[in-house]
Amino acid sequence: MGNTTFSFQVDENLKKRFTEAARTRECNAEQLLRDFMSDFVKRQGEIEARFRESVKLGLDSANAGNVVHADEVDAMFAERREMTRKRIVKEET
Repeated sequence: MGNTTFSFQVDENLKKRFTEAARTRECNAEQLLRDFMSDFVKRQGEIEARFRESVKLGLDSANAGNVVHADEVDAMFAERREMTRKRIVKEET
């Protein structure tokens, strides 16, 4: 795969500070940016893979019948809301 140019604008002060910081690590700013880009792309791939695996596990679980029906969820949260209301009223008195 060939090389290409990536151009963007950045605050002059930030560029100066970044270049100096790269120099303290004994590398040039361009290489450091390439490294950051490579690391970012790698991390994004890992995040996407974990997300896809998570979705697959959820779908497999749902397809196996491990679900809670909406009316059960509604009832559970209605009970929690009522308990919260009672606690708030009790604290106010």
